[in-house]
Amino acid sequence: MKTINKEIKLSHLMAGFTSVVWGTTLVSTKVLLQYGITPAQIMLYRFIIAYLFLWVLYPRTHRIKSLKDELSFLGIGFFGGTLYFLLENTALEFTQATNVGLICATVPLLTAMLGHIFIKGVRLSRYILIGAIISLMGVALVILNGNFILKLNPLGDFLTFGAAFSWAVYSILIRQISGKYNVLFITRKLFLYGMISLSPYFFFQPFGAPLQTVLIPEVAANLLFLGLIASSLCYVMWSTAIRNLGPITTNNYIYLLPLITMITAAIVLDEKITIYILLGALLIISGVWFAENGSKLLAKERVK
Repeated sequence: MKTINKEIKLSHLMAGFTSVVWGTTLVSTKVLLQYGITPAQIMLYRFIIAYLFLWVLYPRTHRIKSLKDELSFLGIGFFGGTLYFLLENTALEFTQATNVGLICATVPLLTAMLGHIFIKGVRLSRYILIGAIISLMGVALVILNGNFILKLNPLGDFLTFGAAFSWAVYSILIRQISGKYNVLFITRKLFLYGMISLSPYFFFQPFGAPLQTVLIPEVAANLLFLGLIASSLCYVMWSTAIRNLGPITTNNYIYLLPLITMITAAIVLDEKITIYILLGALLIISGVWFAENGSKLLAKERVK
């Protein structure tokens, strides 16, 4: 029992740490975009780095047990890698970042709904729903930051919702495959299929900045951060958290991303932290905590 509790606590720490790292990737991505590297290029480079690094860490292959499992690997690479990032980055060309952030914050709700439908024994409890609503209110405050006028663009918002739905599908698929193979092997396969499914994109769009651009120290440092830390390490930890906590609880930590991004931007880009961000932070943390602990508190009250 103590071992299980330690694994649960460690998984929460992994999910929290991953959220912090993923919340800082916007700054690295902005730096790379300034050098003329396209979003698709950034994806390809970080996937290559992550794939090679995971080969060094775990140079073993596994016999795939069934065609269904192979299709699941293809699914997590496509939905959790290529489709998610392409839809999200393309959406930013048609709509405001505010809209993108708000709509992507629906991922935990979408995951909870898909989990309720496709994962046996997963229930959509009222505590998860209430916690999600509280956190979503916090996300809205953090992203809007006092500017409550949204300029809606149906195409951009539709693409963003597609990205959120894509990540929810990935979360369900990774839960179903995570117990069958080594987590490092699973993550490596994710990046392999991510690269394969991304490749056709370059037949229709220019590749972008020349390859020698990656030799610029600032570019190389940011790509290594995105590839080694944000991709390989964090995807492994996220997959482990989903295996131990489930996709619904793990994805609740996604609500922390806009907050972390705001804090990072304030430190690196000198953006101001306003009262709206502080109130939003309180709601985000409260919602995540309530989604995880609401039912436990009620159980204790009943015992008393």
